[in-house]
Amino acid sequence: MFFLTTAIDYTNGSPHIGHAYEKILADVLTRYRRLRGDEAYFLTGVDQHGQKVQQTAEKEGVDPATFVAEITERFTRLWETLGIEYDGWAATTDERHKSSVQTILSSLKAANQLYKKSHSGHYSVRQEQFLSDRDRNESGEFGPEWGEVVVIEEENWYFKLSEHTDWLKSYLEQTDDAVIPAFRKTELLNALERNPGTDLCISRPKARLHWGIELPFDSDFVTYVWFDALINYVSFAGYQAAPGSELPDFQKLWTANERPIHLIGKDILVPAHGIYWLCMLHAMGFADHEMPRLLVHGWWNIRGEKMSKSLGNIVDPKQLAENFGVNALRYYLMRDIVTGKDADFDPSRLVMLYNTELANELGNLCNRALNMTQRFTAGVLHRGGIPTEDDLALQKSLIETTGDYCRAMDDFNVAAALEAISRHVVHCNGYAERMKPWELNKNPENHARLASVLYHLAESVAHCAVLLAPVLPTAIEGLATQLNLPQLASLHLGDLRWGLIPDSHEIGKPAPVFPRIVTTEKE
Repeated sequence: MFFLTTAIDYTNGSPHIGHAYEKILADVLTRYRRLRGDEAYFLTGVDQHGQKVQQTAEKEGVDPATFVAEITERFTRLWETLGIEYDGWAATTDERHKSSVQTILSSLKAANQLYKKSHSGHYSVRQEQFLSDRDRNESGEFGPEWGEVVVIEEENWYFKLSEHTDWLKSYLEQTDDAVIPAFRKTELLNALERNPGTDLCISRPKARLHWGIELPFDSDFVTYVWFDALINYVSFAGYQAAPGSELPDFQKLWTANERPIHLIGKDILVPAHGIYWLCMLHAMGFADHEMPRLLVHGWWNIRGEKMSKSLGNIVDPKQLAENFGVNALRYYLMRDIVTGKDADFDPSRLVMLYNTELANELGNLCNRALNMTQRFTAGVLHRGGIPTEDDLALQKSLIETTGDYCRAMDDFNVAAALEAISRHVVHCNGYAERMKPWELNKNPENHARLASVLYHLAESVAHCAVLLAPVLPTAIEGLATQLNLPQLASLHLGDLRWGLIPDSHEIGKPAPVFPRIVTTEKE
């Protein structure tokens, strides 16, 4: 079982391009694993509690429940628009999640992992956490990333995080795929070296925050939003679920075959997911082989700067989908960034990559394979006789492409997988230029060779359609219809071999699947 979760989205703002990228990547990886023949489950959702939510709702004059419901709807509408299909939906206001959080808190308290004490310190309202001197910059100040910082003195409950950091360091050093890519694990280990670990405040007094999950053993407090939110990965996977909860089988989802993948942005690796969450799981009794793998992606920047509301450079994915189409947006976000690294968002590259690799190169291949088959062989494909050296080279290119594609996707490198497909499409167009089917058609004696050339081109279109399906799920439907091969949409990678198209197969009516994007200079 392949179980993938994304960081749940905080319902205190509108979805932006970073949210869209993460969800599309998760959708693509899940679809790929099903294409590989694996069972797969994709969990995502929304984080609805916390002080920022309460404060924003109060400013807008609505109760927090109404506020988060409206924001949540923005996210779900966008995911539907972008073709994202998830299997499980996590909302931290769900009663099943509340029950799981309170059960885990009670168990940790019974295991002597929680204690209560008074504390005075600097508190970041934006990040909803207490700060230490380690969080100051070189000037000795708390930087703008912390937002408003106030001094608070209050009593709270704490998790004995410090008891687990030695284990965490050892686990990370001994587990190659604990964090993917490897350089992100180095960053996490460096953070642990700089800050060996202090205990984590896991509550907030109701006197200043009521919008949260109440501690089961102290009704004057609610659970710290990060402690609450992280538990969604197990609560909605069925961890200690009550009978009739309609949640998945936790053992099957979490521990069968391979460890889960948690897809997160680099900004929440330290400390939330890389330290808090793994130590929480360890305290809950999870063994090393049950720890999730953290797949950490980078940021989409604008001219090297992080997107932010304060800079006014936030990119709206809904607007992009309306301007350029969902296929163009999905393709660009998967093609122009290497998983784990940062990239600069550039709408001109979106247009260029789509027009070059899909509208021109793949579109040209489809046009040659399908339109010329209709025009020259009455829409019927014939395999032909003994393959020539050029034919065998094309078949070899397809085999190598499929291998490169699978290796890249297995390594979560969707950009390299798409590059492999593009290389084969370029090879096919070069093959067509050399074989010149439009010239072969002029002499009836060449019709057997013409048919073989067109078959090789059409067969490549069929294979490329299957390989592109995780990234462009609607495109395979259009190509399958034109090829008159509806079964393409249900094939697995193991089914891909030369001869997907039967001899004497009649194709459907060709139509452009990737219409060229035409923009004005202003766009």
